[in-house]
Amino acid sequence: MALMNMAKSINLALFEAMERDEKVIVMGEDVGPDEGVFRITEGLHAKFGDKRVLDTPLAESGIVGTAIGLAIYGIKPVCEIQFSGFDYYSFHQLECHASRFRNRTRGRLSVPLVMRAPYGGGIRALEHHSESREAIYAHTPGLKVVIPSGPRNARALLHSAIQDPDPVIYYEPKAIYRLFKEEVPDKMETLPIGQSQIVKEGKDITLISYGASLRATMEAAEMLEDEDGVKAEVIDLLTIAPLDATLIIESIKKTGRAVIVHEGPRTCGLGAEVVARVNEAALLYLEAPIKRVTGFDTPIPYFSKERFYLPDPERVLSACRETLSF
Repeated sequence: MALMNMAKSINLALFEAMERDEKVIVMGEDVGPDEGVFRITEGLHAKFGDKRVLDTPLAESGIVGTAIGLAIYGIKPVCEIQFSGFDYYSFHQLECHASRFRNRTRGRLSVPLVMRAPYGGGIRALEHHSESREAIYAHTPGLKVVIPSGPRNARALLHSAIQDPDPVIYYEPKAIYRLFKEEVPDKMETLPIGQSQIVKEGKDITLISYGASLRATMEAAEMLEDEDGVKAEVIDLLTIAPLDATLIIESIKKTGRAVIVHEGPRTCGLGAEVVARVNEAALLYLEAPIKRVTGFDTPIPYFSKERFYLPDPERVLSACRETLSF
């Protein structure tokens, strides 16, 4: 196994997918000789040339619209949008076309494209560069949405996304691109889209998170065990559409309490959907109301104030203690 960060593991997945299948192409702004704003496409242009690594104009709608046409005709495009705050310009193409073609053609055509985008805060970026709006895509029928939390699952999920016959939104938490390293197997692996994972087993409370927020959640779980003797079970969602409600329900039936953590805005965020699913299937197992630790219903602030917006271990720990003492 090789030790690598998330940026390198995503780059490795792109190399592997393009070597494995000549129909896989990469397209986006500055993905060619400049190798992408975060260097995720490093070395791809030198290896595969400009017929498979395509620099595009500064036009997100054009990037995704072109990819839809290519996908319908048998190519497997992987689009890079430089920052998720700009992918709204492509939303018309995704919602009106990519997400609907399977239904529109009664299953005759599908759109096997992947839209990659760095998302979320944590790097003190400018306006439109730190948004966390994954709930918009999860709310759109016909789109699958995956969000890795570390190098190993980032590589595996990207392979699964590229191989999927339907459009996949692949959101990359840029705050952890190079934050830590992890062992990644030499042999290519995949993870099923639509399945979550228990990353820490426990019996007293269920903590649910994904992406960069998983680190704060795990830190809070360790603090809870060290300081309070409480064993928290931590679930990494990995896929937010379709949501793996089964694993969540099973865990909450065991623990009776839950806290959900994500950096997206609170209103209509993923936490609200998880609460609704639990209420429908496991309400009588709850011993306390479910708490949410989220971003706020405001634009994410700039620079130093950003840290007050993003969930941190202390906020998660406080929510856990309130839930446990109810």
